[in-house]
Amino acid sequence: MNTSRKLLVLTALLSVMYAIPTMAQIAHKVTFDAPSAFYVGNAKMPASSYTVTQPNFDDNLLLIEDADGSHSVFVDYVVAPTDTPRPQTDVTFNKYGTVEFLSAIWIQGRNSEMQILPSKAEQNAAKAADAEKHSLSAKNTGETK
Repeated sequence: MNTSRKLLVLTALLSVMYAIPTMAQIAHKVTFDAPSAFYVGNAKMPASSYTVTQPNFDDNLLLIEDADGSHSVFVDYVVAPTDTPRPQTDVTFNKYGTVEFLSAIWIQGRNSEMQILPSKAEQNAAKAADAEKHSLSAKNTGETK
């Protein structure tokens, strides 16, 4: 009986461990309108409409591309769990002075966020000033995985 209980607990833990990385994946795309220029990774992106997709669900890599395809960048992210489900889909920016950096993408109903790994430029900006966080509404077109 004790062995069965241990096996059941181990199976449950493994199931949770495999589910956590997929909680914040984007099955289709997230879209948002950026009213001003911002940085993501090492790329400066102009004010425009943007689409965020995940080309490969096995990688923690996002493609962020403007509406006409003239500006795009691949960026790494990490999944950060939260206590409560997000009430809406949005994107969060860190602002240092007048310079903005994309910092996270939230998917409605998920208990996690996709945190964009900060670039060297953002790390340097963070040493010089505290970040002012702000979010923009986004739209998730499609189901999340």
